[in-house]
Amino acid sequence: MSGVKRKRKVLNVKQKLKILLKLDNGESASTDAEDVLNEENTISHSAALQFVEILLDYMEQKGFDYGDITAVRKICVDIRQEMNKQQKQRRITDFLIF
Repeated sequence: MSGVKRKRKVLNVKQKLKILLKLDNGESASTDAEDVLNEENTISHSAALQFVEILLDYMEQKGFDYGDITAVRKICVDIRQEMNKQQKQRRITDFLIF
């Protein structure tokens, strides 16, 4: 293994601060660093919301069951709430950094 080089991922200041804010909110620290590093590999909330809204439109046009449509609407609400939560955290982080 002496000849094998591993790519080391290093957190920047903003990412470290984000983890600290999560810890202050009482969230688990076990996967926070992994989550921050993997953010660039995940779909954005706005893209997810767009896909779910398209699905909702399709379901309404095709006459899906009311319960199914309600469940998809709930997913839209959950995504929007998460987006608002993250936006609020970004504002706090930006305020603390600058």
